[in-house]
Amino acid sequence: MAKELSDIGLIGLAVMGQNLALNIADHGFKISVFNRTTAKTDKFVAENPSNPGGLVGTKTVKAFVKSLAKPRKIIILVQAGRATDAVIDGLVPLLDQDDIIIDGGNALWTDTIRREKDLKAKGLRFIGSGVSGGEEGARFGPSLMPGGDKSAWKELKPIWNAIAAKVDRKTGRPLEGAAPGKPVKGGVPCTTHIGDNGAGHYVKMVHNGIEYGDMQMICEAYALMQGILGIKPKEMGEIFTQWNAGALDSFLIEITADILKQNDPTNKRKAFVDVVLDTAGQKGTGKWTSTNALDMGVPAPTIAESVFARCISAIKEERVAASKLLKGPKIKKTPAAKKKALIEAIRDALYCSKICSYAQGFQLMREAQKEYDWKLNFGQIAQIWRGGCIIRAAFLQKITEAYARDPKLANLLLDPYFNKTVKKAQDNWRKVVALAAECGVPAPTFSSSLAYYDSYRSARLPANLLQAQRDYFGAHTYERVDQKRGKFYHIDWPDPARPQLEM
Repeated sequence: MAKELSDIGLIGLAVMGQNLALNIADHGFKISVFNRTTAKTDKFVAENPSNPGGLVGTKTVKAFVKSLAKPRKIIILVQAGRATDAVIDGLVPLLDQDDIIIDGGNALWTDTIRREKDLKAKGLRFIGSGVSGGEEGARFGPSLMPGGDKSAWKELKPIWNAIAAKVDRKTGRPLEGAAPGKPVKGGVPCTTHIGDNGAGHYVKMVHNGIEYGDMQMICEAYALMQGILGIKPKEMGEIFTQWNAGALDSFLIEITADILKQNDPTNKRKAFVDVVLDTAGQKGTGKWTSTNALDMGVPAPTIAESVFARCISAIKEERVAASKLLKGPKIKKTPAAKKKALIEAIRDALYCSKICSYAQGFQLMREAQKEYDWKLNFGQIAQIWRGGCIIRAAFLQKITEAYARDPKLANLLLDPYFNKTVKKAQDNWRKVVALAAECGVPAPTFSSSLAYYDSYRSARLPANLLQAQRDYFGAHTYERVDQKRGKFYHIDWPDPARPQLEM
């Protein structure tokens, strides 16, 4: 006998919403769906008549709410910001105490904190859940980052555990082979309760910031092989395939190899990548990550440079005009005998830069938990990123192991594995950054990651001079190396005797 009421509901039937709904139904949960355009709801339900749980199409919000078992669990997957608030406002009068609203969009974490507070005052529970993995992840297993009310998480957990991506318990590698109506079985689900209020959406934001860095680093490796070595896309695709069999094994390296091997659909003699216009869009999460890092005074230069790289890509016409006037160095042809060694050096530069980028992301989360009184488990965060999400990679198993060794690890670079890896590869990393500068090939994330590494390992930086400058023109004070931290001084610079004053 079919269930009378649905286990869960979902509002918003764009591609992500449809795929997540089908994923939920595949795992035996009955799900009600609603979309502002009724025809879209009808079409979606009609096209998917058979699945283990079942889809229930509804024509009004009121009918949608009535179709759900209590306490109601409602997923919202609409545009972040005002659209989400509008949906919540329309739901609230129809809900009962302890019903649960789940925001699965890319919400700003401060909005999530506000929404949870507002809904709690009305007797409702709220979860802000990051959902990563794109269309395929939503359909067959995303990485899910829920934050918010713990009692609500207890209600949602069986569904989230079921639909999340799964990884092998021992190796951390994603379990593959899911098909419509036939999800993968076993493994460890890529989801966990992240923390209170906005923690889930904050961690998803940092995930996306790291994703920005990963993508730009790969693009710089591509640019160096193309611009300095003259390697064609198909050959480069094979190189990325080889890299994917080693330490760089990841979803983004895998799809890069596939893209580079692809011919232009309209002209088979051309590589597809060569006909794609070099302007990259962004949806804001990378910018949010960089802005938040600046607000909290946390160094995240690699992530910020990846955002700026997209920004400069957007001024295409300006760059084309500038290219006719601004000339760089002439690139010398690399001897064939040195080609293999340089490819290996680029790989090492990519891996070292990747380590620094992730170190920055985890450092940012460490400081954020102090700011918002969260208790984040960084080992668990790395675990749930091993499958389903865009940055899924073998590399994340190493991060999981690092936090297992030391849960209070201050920086990934201090972990024995990452320390040893960078020590071994840094000569190649430095050669590549230097070569990029000599040849005029922009490599902003490679170079900023190296600068971050060199800054972090420096016991003394030139900030002493900077602080002296600040004291000179703005009386901003300074501390002394021969006194305890926390004691501040100022030189009365206009006074000819320049006495030191203790502040």
